[in-house]
Amino acid sequence: MRIHFIAIGGAAMHNLAIALHRKGALVSGSDDEIFDPSKSRLAKHGLLPETMGWQTERITKDIDAVILGMHAHADNPELAKAKELGLPIFSYPEYVYEQTKDKVRVVIGGSHGKTTITSMILHVLQECEIAFDYLVGAQLDGFDCMVGLNTDTKIAIIEGDEYLSSPIDRRPKFHLYQPNIAVISGIAWDHMNVFPTFENYVEQFEIFTQKISEGGHLIYCDLDQEVQKVAKKAPEGIQVHPYGIHAHRIENGQTLLKSEEREVPIHVFGEHNLQNLNAAKEVCLLLGVSEEQFYQAMESFAGAARRLEHLKSSPEGVVYKDFAHSPSKLKATTEALKGQYPERGLLAVIELHTYSSLNKAFLDQYQGTLDAADEAMVYFSPEVVKHKRLEEIFPSDIQNAFQAEGLRVFTSTDELREAILERKGNLENLLLMSSGHFGGWDLLALADEWLS
Repeated sequence: MRIHFIAIGGAAMHNLAIALHRKGALVSGSDDEIFDPSKSRLAKHGLLPETMGWQTERITKDIDAVILGMHAHADNPELAKAKELGLPIFSYPEYVYEQTKDKVRVVIGGSHGKTTITSMILHVLQECEIAFDYLVGAQLDGFDCMVGLNTDTKIAIIEGDEYLSSPIDRRPKFHLYQPNIAVISGIAWDHMNVFPTFENYVEQFEIFTQKISEGGHLIYCDLDQEVQKVAKKAPEGIQVHPYGIHAHRIENGQTLLKSEEREVPIHVFGEHNLQNLNAAKEVCLLLGVSEEQFYQAMESFAGAARRLEHLKSSPEGVVYKDFAHSPSKLKATTEALKGQYPERGLLAVIELHTYSSLNKAFLDQYQGTLDAADEAMVYFSPEVVKHKRLEEIFPSDIQNAFQAEGLRVFTSTDELREAILERKGNLENLLLMSSGHFGGWDLLALADEWLS
């Protein structure tokens, strides 16, 4: 098979390219710019384009499939040439389905928790030596690629993102996988640039349940009222499996799961992660894993990358970072760390970076999300707001939206860093949340200073 990737440098695209290369396909690709880690990883496998830019001569009749990434535009010249030649053109979720359509497909959907649930399932299956294909949205310990495709596997575990599939395919990605087992972890409005109303966003999850294969399973969080409503509309013949928070207790900052046989110490914590764990458990049981096998494997699960990631700790305090950026994620992450160490003071710091989080029409969704913290700070870059071509926002807009007592808002990373370190010694625990990078901070160095 000869496969050409248009916009090969994307996070999912370059991982799929590597996976197909490993499977034996002849892979080529193009892009107008590629950054690390994609650049070095493609180079390592001999897949980095020799020159940047779109070149129609790369598109020839002997190509078996063209995979189009979201980074490309609908008027891309290579795409036009592929259409002219009548080549099969796929979005990456379409091609993942083509590679897994004869396997049991588990698709994990939801506004939050997708990556963690997927990571838990992969960890358990790996510990139980069960072979699988996979697609996950973050780099995981023990996996050197975010996509794995093989010829001798019978199971595919897929993180089902609700964002659009490609510039010419406006369907959400998770509509294309046709799961045998589907998970919905929660529904909280996101991607307002694509789904302008909450009702339109919820509708995508209703469509997702309609895509479950006949005789399939829907595993859903029964604590989320919107998910409950969606689950009630699932097609007849679909088996439904509600889940909630796993029974547990906390002792000296350690979470212990309660099972029929014993108490199981785990590394992750917070009610949202105990919901994620229950979702992963339901999936694993359907795949033939026993309860004891599941618990034994979860004892060594260290967490998904960038999700409540431990940076540094001392006897007096801890520092965590999290990829959290949506309102539901901020609230769950802040409550998790405060709940794990209720006697310690918590400073929660959030960088607003995404299109939705910097949109004045969306800001009110953040009301109350940082209430669990003892003190809170918010940072945003006016330059990023301009770059995203959004209406100008001011610190007062942030304060009015969050409605958190004593909230401090910053537009300078230097001033933010200084303010954080002024609070060390007064508060023990620090939580840093962002889908950005706080202006390129060395977070480990900051953690060292906080705990020194």
